[in-house]
Order: sequence, then structure tokens, then C-alpha cells
Amino acid sequence: MTLVPSRYRPTLDAARFIQEPAAPADERIEVGVLFVGAGPAGLAGAIRLTQLLDAAPEIKAALGDVPVAVIEKGKYPGAHLLSGAVVNPVAFRALFPDTPLSELPFRAPVTGEAVYLLTARHSVRAPVVPPTMRNHGNYTASLSEIGRWLGERAEAAGVMLLTETTAAKALVAGDAVHGVLTGEKGLGRDGTPLGNHEPGAEVHARATVLAEGVTGHLSLALIERFGLQPRNPQVYALGVKEVWNVARPLDRVIHTLGWPLHRDEFGGSFLYPMGPDELAIGMVVGLDSGDASLSVHDLLQQLKRHPLVRPILDGGRRQERGWGAKTIAEGGYYSMPRSLAMPGALLAGEAGGLVNVPTLKGIHYAMWSGMLAAEAVMDALRRGEDPRAPAALAGYDAAVRTSFIGRDLYRVRNMRQAMGLGLFTGGAAASLMMATGGAFPGGAWRTRADADHPIHAGRRAYPKADGTLTFDKLASVYASGNRTRDTQPSHLLVRTDVPPELGDAWINMCPAAVYEWREVDGARALVVNPPNCVQCGAISWKGGRLTPPEGGAGPEYTTT
Repeated sequence: MTLVPSRYRPTLDAARFIQEPAAPADERIEVGVLFVGAGPAGLAGAIRLTQLLDAAPEIKAALGDVPVAVIEKGKYPGAHLLSGAVVNPVAFRALFPDTPLSELPFRAPVTGEAVYLLTARHSVRAPVVPPTMRNHGNYTASLSEIGRWLGERAEAAGVMLLTETTAAKALVAGDAVHGVLTGEKGLGRDGTPLGNHEPGAEVHARATVLAEGVTGHLSLALIERFGLQPRNPQVYALGVKEVWNVARPLDRVIHTLGWPLHRDEFGGSFLYPMGPDELAIGMVVGLDSGDASLSVHDLLQQLKRHPLVRPILDGGRRQERGWGAKTIAEGGYYSMPRSLAMPGALLAGEAGGLVNVPTLKGIHYAMWSGMLAAEAVMDALRRGEDPRAPAALAGYDAAVRTSFIGRDLYRVRNMRQAMGLGLFTGGAAASLMMATGGAFPGGAWRTRADADHPIHAGRRAYPKADGTLTFDKLASVYASGNRTRDTQPSHLLVRTDVPPELGDAWINMCPAAVYEWREVDGARALVVNPPNCVQCGAISWKGGRLTPPEGGAGPEYTTT
């Protein structure tokens, strides 16, 4: 029988993450506008809203003592942020027009580029960099550093930042979103309160902007609650990244295709200069692969041994806090929710699927969508409308789709789907799509959810880590700064009574060694180690589900 991961998905009703407001008025936290997630979308939106409110003091006063607030589950803004990242500065220039370029949180301008096709021992440089991968005018950066920088400016602008706080449930009443319920803290493994227990609190807001990123559980629940499911299911990739100090500066942005991936697998690698003695290296692979032996973490370790890459890293060392992993939404235009707006709430950034896979860009889309969300909320307030009214925020969806975000995503609307045909056939189809602005061959190419792709036993074998150039998963989890409390309840919903191939697929897929086979009572059993989890989200798209852990748990990224 064909083994499909979605058949083993645990039952999880979206209503688990939605409830009606229940707290009496004197036990609620009242804010004007709430942003969920201190990533580029949430922080840019909060900053933009404060700018607009400062020019309208009467509206600001009407929003109460806390006009704008941001909830962030990480220990600090940037703690859970990871990306390539080569950044288009357009959103920074619009949001901070008086800030000199030298003071923006960038590492270096892109001064050269190269794309290579790899075999196991050789590399062939493309004579021309494909148009989608050209980065003239862009900058390399650390997304974690961007998050901290934006967080500092948000606080300076008067935004209340609530860090180490999960948004556990959406508050919905009268077919409108009214805010969120924060998660409890201080629960034992069995869910019973410990001596340091802190209950969750209802945070009520006139409008809620969901900027949770790719693993946003509230976004997923509300998309289902309001019937906003996209035409195509969202599909994902898993990225694993390292930051290195190197002996010689890297003088160009490098992308590679081909080895160590198979021809029917979509993905590639990147090497980005981060300054004279630093670089970022990473591997990104689509989660539609059916090979149970595929491990993105170990593919990255293999890549570092390649004759093209090893000389770049020789004499260097991986930074002590220089590793991380994250999933990426890749479905494109037809995998966006049918609307990014609902009564009382908006979806911004990767929570709305705003990622351009062919150009490897999402940060400026996230920031711009957050800014458009702020403007949509402000427009409703200026009109004297309650943002929770049925159509009060409807203009936001049109604003995103008619902006450069929507135009860019529409032009490449089928390119990720084309790459499902394989590197060469898919590459040819994608080239035609790029040349015609998506008009040829046209239509809306269908996708299947990653968990609906059959799994088969794989034959990959990975060299043993040497601890200098290559590293095992446990050493890498340590390098993420993971601080998850061992005694908190598991935030991972997975079945352990799964076929061996599926258990192998999860073990290999997970970059943090969360899953393993052990002997239990004389039989082999799949064991889950939740404290290892760095919240990359891959399990959610391959048959399990990541749910919110305790606030402050997870990685503490600094330069990823």
C-alpha cells in the first residue's frame, strides 16, 4: 500500500485554537491594535501605525493607554528569525526615510553574483545569472539582527513589546476577531500547574494583525474558520543555515543547483558574504520529496565537502551561535488565502504566503504587507468604523494584491509548480514562464500538499561529522541557543504508531534530532524529544503538527 504521511496526521480541530472571549472586563488586557509576531511584518506594521497615529493624536488617544502592542513568543525580537538573507531595501527606505543607509541593519551590498550547477566532484558556472536571482542594489543581512533592530525602533516609537508570550488562541465573537488568549506558563509535562504557574490572559484589540510567520497556528485556524482556504494547498521547503567566520572574504553571492540533490528534488544552496570575515551558508530543499532518507541538515554537511565550497571555508570555523533551521512557504500566488482580511484581523508576511520563491525573497514583502496592514487599520479608524465590522478591513487584501507584492507573485505564479517536473524539464518550463511574465503556458497549475506525497525508503548515506567542518544534529541544536525547558508539556502532536518508512522520514527530515527509534519493552518504538525542537515547523507539513510551546522556549538566534 502506498505510504502517504497525511493518513497518519493526528486529529486536530482548528477550533482548538479559537475561543469566545470569557474574561470579565477588569481581567482583560486592552490594547488598541495588536500585532502577533515580532518579525519583519509585525514590527514594520507596528512602527508604521505609530507613525500614522502620531499624526492623528485624537485617534491615538481613543485607542487607550496602549495604542499599539506586539506579542512575540521568542525571548526577544529576532530570537526565532532565520533567513538567507539578501534584502531588497525598498521597505526600509519607505519606513525610515531619514535614516542613512549606513545605519540600517545590513551587512554588505551585493557586489558580485554567481550560480553554479554541481555534480559530486565538479561545478559549472552559469554564463549568466538568471533574472530572478539578480541582486544588484540589494544587501546581505542577518534576519535575527534585523528583528532586534526593528524591535528597538518599535519600542522607541512607543510600541509595547510583550516577549516570551505565545498567542495560544484567537478570541472570536460575533464572527469577528477580538484579540488573543496568551499561553499558560509553568505547566509540568502532564499539563498540571507547577509552583511558578502563570495563567494565560485575554488581550483584546480593535484590530489584530497576524504576522506569525510560516508556522502560524492562529493564521491556519482562522483561515479555516472564515473559509479563506486557498485555491492550491500551501507547500513548503526546509532551510538549514550556518554562519561562519572565515579566513578569506567571500566576494560574491553564490547559489548552487544540482548535487547533493537528486534530479527530482527541488532546492539548492546559498553562500552569502556577511562582511570581510563572515559568511552564511545554507541548504533549502522542498518538502515534497518522498525520500525517507533525505536530511537537509546532512545534505548541508555534504555540500561543505564539495571542491567548490570547501576552499571557501578552509581555515574558518562555525560560530558558536551560528546554526538554525526554518521552513519556508513556497506555494506562491495561488497558495495565498482567498483573502488576507477578515473582520477584526489581517494576515501579513509569511502568514499570508507572501514569498517569491524564484527570486528567493520575502523580507521586503513581509515589511510592506505589515505597513499596508497598518494603513488599512488606520483608514478604518479615520472613517470612524470598528475594524471588527464585516468589511471594515477588506481594502487590505486589494492593497496587497495591487502592490508590487501581488504583481511580483502573479508573474511567477506557477514557477514553483513547474519545478516539480525536475531540474531540467522544470527549469525549461520556468524559463518560459519568466520570459512571458507567466502567460505561457498559463493557467493555474495545481499542487499537492507535502504530506500527500508518498514516502518510500531511501538509500542516502551521510559521512560522519568531524566536529570541525561538519557537525551532527545535536551539536547544531546546541549552536542554536535552544533554551526549551525539559519539563514543559510537549508542543508536538505526532503519532508514534507509524510505519518504519514514515518514522525514518521524520527522523531524517528533522534537523534537531527530535525523533529517534529506541528499544522500549523489547520492541522498536518511535520516541519524541520535544526539548530539542527549534520550531522549524517541518513536521507540520509532513504528517504531524507543531503547536505553540511555552513562551520563551526554543532557539535564541543572534546572527542567523
